[in-house]
Amino acid sequence: MRSQGRARRLTIFIGETDQHHHRPLYTEIVHRAHEYGLAGASVFHGIEGYGASSHIHTSRILSLSDDLPVAIVIVDTEDKIDGFLPALDGLIDEGLVIIDDVEVHRYAGRAKGGSS
Repeated sequence: MRSQGRARRLTIFIGETDQHHHRPLYTEIVHRAHEYGLAGASVFHGIEGYGASSHIHTSRILSLSDDLPVAIVIVDTEDKIDGFLPALDGLIDEGLVIIDDVEVHRYAGRAKGGSS
């Protein structure tokens, strides 16, 4: 089954070593999104990038970085995303937050025992 519609995507770029109370910041954000009831969140580990410091962080072995980029992507309705934004204010010291409107095509799994 497939459903579609308008949604809002929240993308948060931080460093993998960013912490909140001795816990990875990306973990804290995902758990807060879950508690808030957002539809879903995914964390993507970058292999190379730079931000405000202009220092390039990379996973290449000769210049192995200890602070690779991380992107947290959350998609839900406009109201839910906008309502969640204040939760980020006390968490993110340095990073980038991007909000954009998206068209969602959601594929739901087949019922168990269903035909192909």
